[in-house]
Amino acid sequence: MFNSDRDIIQGLKADDKNALVKLYDAFWKPLFISSYNLLKDKEICEEIIQDVFIDLWNNRRELEIRVSLKSYLYACVRYKVFAEFRKNKPMRVELFEELNKRFQYATPETEVMHDELLRQVAAVVETLPKKCKEVYQLSRDAQLSHKEIAQRLNISAKTVENHIANALKILRSALGHYLYLLIFIGMQ
Repeated sequence: MFNSDRDIIQGLKADDKNALVKLYDAFWKPLFISSYNLLKDKEICEEIIQDVFIDLWNNRRELEIRVSLKSYLYACVRYKVFAEFRKNKPMRVELFEELNKRFQYATPETEVMHDELLRQVAAVVETLPKKCKEVYQLSRDAQLSHKEIAQRLNISAKTVENHIANALKILRSALGHYLYLLIFIGMQ
């Protein structure tokens, strides 16, 4: 009945609920896994996926999808996940901590997002003031405690905390815009 993305889109535009059911059955689980790997919150992820499909249905007559439905759905989920990061500031800090653990390679899309985000984080870290950069790298790359960093650099633990807070502030500021753009450039 629905052999291609075009058929499904036409079905949606014709108010055929079976087209929505086919999409939901095919993509609910991978979309959920992709969002859960980032947010680690089952209820929020379920809401995000539900909202994506509700939005798709509510806007079905105006749909102009120029990529595959799979890419479109993943982009919608990414948008909502990043909106959740922006909304929940403590979670935003976690985005920059232990990136390799936070991103699981459940899908090619999350692997591409992970690689690109690591490149962007590295580029921003390179722009940090020298001492701030050194403290950040000892904390994140060498996994040293604040006390160990303070001892190694002969500075106070409070200074270490200030450098890390400054680095995270710069990262959030610099990558907030990048994350917004990442959604719309359609990394497929």
